[in-house]
Amino acid sequence: MALGTAIRKRRKALNMTLQELARKVNANSGNLSRIERGAQGVSETMLRKLCAALDCSAAHLYAQSEAASGSSTNTSRLTLQQPQEFVRWFRAAAPYIHAFGGRTFVIAFGGEVVDDGQFVALSHDLNLLASLEVRLVLVHGARPQIESRLKRARLQTHLVNGLRVTDDEAMEAVKEANGAVRVEIESLLSMGLINSPMAGADIRVASGNFVTAKPLGVREGVDLQHTGEVRKVDAVGIQKRLDDGELVLLSPLGYSPTGEVFNLTLEDVATSAAIALDADKLIFLMDSSGVHNIRGELLREMTTDKAKNLLRHIGNNGAQQITEDELYYLPAAVRACGQGVARTHLISRHVDGAILQELFTHDGIGTMITEDPLEAMRPADIGDVGGILQLIEPLENEGILVRRGRERLEMEINHFHVMEHDGKVIGCAALYPFPETKTAELACMAIHSSFRRGGRGDRLLSYCEEQARELGLRSVFVLTTRTEHWFLERGFAESSIERLPGEKQKLYNLQRRSKVFTKHI
Repeated sequence: MALGTAIRKRRKALNMTLQELARKVNANSGNLSRIERGAQGVSETMLRKLCAALDCSAAHLYAQSEAASGSSTNTSRLTLQQPQEFVRWFRAAAPYIHAFGGRTFVIAFGGEVVDDGQFVALSHDLNLLASLEVRLVLVHGARPQIESRLKRARLQTHLVNGLRVTDDEAMEAVKEANGAVRVEIESLLSMGLINSPMAGADIRVASGNFVTAKPLGVREGVDLQHTGEVRKVDAVGIQKRLDDGELVLLSPLGYSPTGEVFNLTLEDVATSAAIALDADKLIFLMDSSGVHNIRGELLREMTTDKAKNLLRHIGNNGAQQITEDELYYLPAAVRACGQGVARTHLISRHVDGAILQELFTHDGIGTMITEDPLEAMRPADIGDVGGILQLIEPLENEGILVRRGRERLEMEINHFHVMEHDGKVIGCAALYPFPETKTAELACMAIHSSFRRGGRGDRLLSYCEEQARELGLRSVFVLTTRTEHWFLERGFAESSIERLPGEKQKLYNLQRRSKVFTKHI
């Protein structure tokens, strides 16, 4: 069940109409209806208003959503428990298991994860990653714990552009809160109960003064006092701990050569650590499911350029569907990827096993940000034969493509071009040139069934046409029995067998009776 359905269920339980709820949260009832149907995302600000009006917490709504999803997808879960399904899934995860060993991951999460009791489940996933020899650096936040202590001490919180003004009294609360969170995390990572996911765990946690900081100083006429920013991260010291098989835990605190302590932001520490360590991945656990576009749709993948454009649009037109967490973490992701971190992931902290779903499935669960696009097209080489065979075999079985064996494919691999996504071959096409007639046959064009949206076929066709032009050719032709309309819509015109190059006419299969289509390039 989606979060919207959980909101609707709670509203119904309180015998509240949609219009009543709209009045309480000062929103349009039509927008609320779309949220409940799952047709529109819900911002963090709106979620807080809804929780106040419905007399419940966000964690309660997410828990209801997850619980109902479990019951509604009971059949799929039972299917997953079947041995063959499990074997298929485990084999699909194998490439990631091989790829992650010895890599460095920086995982950042707010104090809410500890405060809401979610770190227990997270520790199970961290233990699994550690068992796969992933080098882990954790960065925790402590905002709710700090707020609680300030409230208890009846101290006012002063913010400047989202940054806390940390005076002497507030700094004591910051130290106390960070110490309590760190001890709680270390205790949960020390578990090793039999018949639990932590059975046999041997995680050793290292923490210390790895972060050097400096004061932010005066901003907008306000002295931020003990609030600072990262000046340097002791990458050598952290690497030594990682080399010894330890998990490194960083608090959002920094220290100066003069012995001062500074209150830092979670995203600053996590991003600076990931850059200093040349981390392979930076992962932020947040309240929302990932990064959303201006229509509230979840974006699975983004380049840093697209992220900058989205942030620029938000700056000019307002946040709208963008949550507070996205505004904090997306700029951090752009900074990290721009300075050498291979990938940054923004995923929901409310989904059990979110890290595993993001890392060990091809589609993931949140948003992944990279410096360069994940998709690329290039000439095929002998190592692509297996991937091409997986693409074309289903189409060969349907009779859409002419059957090619591995041996023939290996012999003709220099004619093939591939489209790859995140290192996986998702599309292919072959160009067989006939220089005498200044034309080429476009053959064996295929896109993986999971990637047939987004205009990938058009991009592959344009790429092949460009390759033909570089060879000095003037036209391309295709022989097809099923996809004539697709080619007609892209500028091809029906031709005759007699217009084919003589060499191709001799090889024409009269039994297939393929139609001929030609395009001048």
